[in-house]
Amino acid sequence: QVQLVESGGGSVQAGGSLRLSCAASKYTYNSNCMGWFRQAPGKEREAVATIYTTDGRTFHADSVKGRFTISQDSAKNTVYLQMNSLKPEDTAMYYCAAVRPGLTRLRVAQCRLDDFGRWGQGTQVTVSS
Repeated sequence: QVQLVESGGGSVQAGGSLRLSCAASKYTYNSNCMGWFRQAPGKEREAVATIYTTDGRTFHADSVKGRFTISQDSAKNTVYLQMNSLKPEDTAMYYCAAVRPGLTRLRVAQCRLDDFGRWGQGTQVTVSS
């Protein structure tokens, strides 16, 4: 059963920091590509960062490079998103995600954004100016 449980959202002033956590089931976490996406009101969902849990290879969107960092704790089956220097435009609902099941190992390792098909319930991040 897919289980992705986010936590750590909240309200912060511009320039502040937050850390999001995503606890996954062992089945979902192992040898998988996981990531963080966000969606602001009236806007399309966008990828923020991804991580391939097998080797820790990461991707960060240009809009967050140098400010956000995705990481993992394999002992806890947990993926994190450390968000520093937050801006009002970072305000959105943040979702933890994993690629959909049934993909080959080689395909999973590519961490294609359009392969993400399992989602958490989301956690709200609000940044005030």
